[in-house]
Amino acid sequence: MSMQLTHANVWVHDQDEALAFYTEKLGLEVREDVTLPELGGYRWLTVGPVGQPDVAFTLNVPGPPVFDPDTTDQVKTVMAKGGAGSFIFGTADCRATYEELKARGVEFTEEPSERPYGIDAGFRDPSGNAFRLVQSTM
Repeated sequence: MSMQLTHANVWVHDQDEALAFYTEKLGLEVREDVTLPELGGYRWLTVGPVGQPDVAFTLNVPGPPVFDPDTTDQVKTVMAKGGAGSFIFGTADCRATYEELKARGVEFTEEPSERPYGIDAGFRDPSGNAFRLVQSTM
């Protein structure tokens, strides 16, 4: 059996706001944007890194058809605390990428700093999801 990771889910408050952030500020590309009437208007929205077509983020708002109302509230509570997800973007030059993203309006929680594994910086998306930007030296 052979498997590959193709999608990682990112919970967001608003898909349009998330789409703008991930494409305009982070420079990702839209992969799929489909509304499914048979699922109550559920919107399947994915974005991914340019040049890496086999990996995508699904940008989902917690709610039906995935969750019932109680579970939706619980997920939103975890999102508000920044605990719904954490993702790492690799880069060849953390400081240069940091400056580029900062110029596009990405708000960083941590500036680039030396770590045992390389140079690392942190930022969050508008929904509170944590991201690391890492230049690995390993």
